[in-house]
Amino acid sequence: MSPIAIRPAAVADAPVLAELNAIVHTLHVEARPDVFRSPSDGEQLAAIFADFLARDDSLAFVAEDQDVPVGYVTATVHRRTGGPMHQSRAFVYVDQIAVRHSRGGVGTALVEAVCAAGRQAGCTDVVTEVWEFNERARSFFGNGLGFTPMRHILERPL
Repeated sequence: MSPIAIRPAAVADAPVLAELNAIVHTLHVEARPDVFRSPSDGEQLAAIFADFLARDDSLAFVAEDQDVPVGYVTATVHRRTGGPMHQSRAFVYVDQIAVRHSRGGVGTALVEAVCAAGRQAGCTDVVTEVWEFNERARSFFGNGLGFTPMRHILERPL
């Protein structure tokens, strides 16, 4: 296997991110159709990614194998001012990650790129959330990358 190149994503990469998004989004639609739906078209999703990539607080990276995109990660830098009940903090939040073929280190390299960019932006932590049904993501972030539970979000149908 050739070395994977990780590079920052640009607004021009929005259609690539939209295409790769199906890898993970389909899983979410199948598991929770009450929450997720498929985008009506690729152009609509590409426009959403383009808007995200143009923001000052966004981070995004593309993984390429011989110039062919094989994965991406998006993240957002959050800066919270302190107050009477909370400490001030800066953290990077991993929004989405999708990799065409798992177990090759691509996902780890993408998350590490986000961590490095977060440190450079003055962040002290990296945070993400995974859906309970997504055992692969829970294992990847927990066992593979050392993320630990921070809180639990619970739901109950009415």
